[in-house]
Amino acid sequence: MERRSIVIIGAGSAMFTQGLVADLIVSGGAWTLGLVDIDPAALDVAVGLSRRMVEAKGADIVLESSTDRRDLLPGADVVVITIGVGGRRAWEADVFIPRKYGIFQPVGDTAMPGGISRALRMIPAMVDIANDVLKLCPQARFFNYANPMTANCWAVRKATGADMVGLCIGTPHVIHDLARFLGVPVQEVTALAAGLNHFTWIYDLRHQGRDAWPQVRALVARERGLGERSKAADLAPGGDTIMAAELSDRFRVADSPFTWSLFEAYGAYPAVHDRHVVEFWPERFPQGSYYGKTLGVDCFSVEQTIAHGDRIYADMRAQALGEKPLDERIFSRAVGEHSELVDIIRAMDADRRQVYYANLPNRGAIPNLPSEAVLEMTCVATAQGLRPLQELRYPDILAATIQRTICAVALAVEAALTGNRRLFVEALLADGAVSDAGVAGKLADELLAAQAQYLPQF
Repeated sequence: MERRSIVIIGAGSAMFTQGLVADLIVSGGAWTLGLVDIDPAALDVAVGLSRRMVEAKGADIVLESSTDRRDLLPGADVVVITIGVGGRRAWEADVFIPRKYGIFQPVGDTAMPGGISRALRMIPAMVDIANDVLKLCPQARFFNYANPMTANCWAVRKATGADMVGLCIGTPHVIHDLARFLGVPVQEVTALAAGLNHFTWIYDLRHQGRDAWPQVRALVARERGLGERSKAADLAPGGDTIMAAELSDRFRVADSPFTWSLFEAYGAYPAVHDRHVVEFWPERFPQGSYYGKTLGVDCFSVEQTIAHGDRIYADMRAQALGEKPLDERIFSRAVGEHSELVDIIRAMDADRRQVYYANLPNRGAIPNLPSEAVLEMTCVATAQGLRPLQELRYPDILAATIQRTICAVALAVEAALTGNRRLFVEALLADGAVSDAGVAGKLADELLAAQAQYLPQF
């Protein structure tokens, strides 16, 4: 088998790198894997962990590394971006500063002020990378996993014309969950989806070719009924314990109450569940109020998420440096952002016409949404690349929910590319988390000051 070359830019994102290396090992073949990170310490961790994994399995993977991507890009077959400008500390500022203004975010990497702030510092770096790819390996298949996905992909295409494809595991993950909800093998389930990354409507769901939504609706109604009966009986011994077990054995309505309420209202299910989807409806959750809890604080705690990431990185560092034995579980093909990349590459190489979900310019695929907007859509893997399936009947009511965020993203992209503070303020207002122009201006200035070292364009 011909040796293929993959370059990961932002390889210090060790979780992604570890998963991709495991996939390359499990899938077989001959690979040259180039690891790039501007942080030498993070790069050492990625290289050390990758080397131990390759040696443990005797895989035919040649490792290369550099803090300068231009050393490894020439001749690359595949380029993957996983960067996070400013790392977790900058992410904290994106989330914590808006809290002073009564804005609470459970993630803060895509929408609302945190996602917009992140776009401002990510986009210049993304554009620089894309220009290098066009210059040094224009033939390479070019993928992005970095958030905010929509803004990053849109900005890169607008500024450089690079054919960069955005990938995220969110929509496939939700389809798996819906299969579990139905109690059927995921291999028997197919779906059509379109929207924005982290807010993608799954509007057609089928089990063995038959419309699965009626069965989903029946199960939702049944679960709501079981829940009420369980409350009434207070789960008395011998009474509703069987029903309680049924509710706990699978993905439940109670796990994402807001998203399921949208399903009941719109007839489609948005990925990726409540943790992400609520950020596209900020007016529904004033002061972060979410079913008796506060978003990002005691529900989907950002502090806990970031601390968990720090612990994972520390564990990987210990394995990379030989301070701990290599965990054999690292080789299992766990679901993660990396998990479809090798399959997609091989599907395109062989022109298999398999279906995936990717972030690409609309260009008429969804006629009732803007042509140049980057949408997450059902795509087919061809030898010419991933191609979106056209959907002439995409419901207008779904398109209407997407349109507002598209406006905010367009403003954020232009603000990031030009360093225009006024457009940053307008993006905050268009997003919907802020309704007062004076407050938006103060929030914008505080975020710009906190992230100034990463904002050369301002």
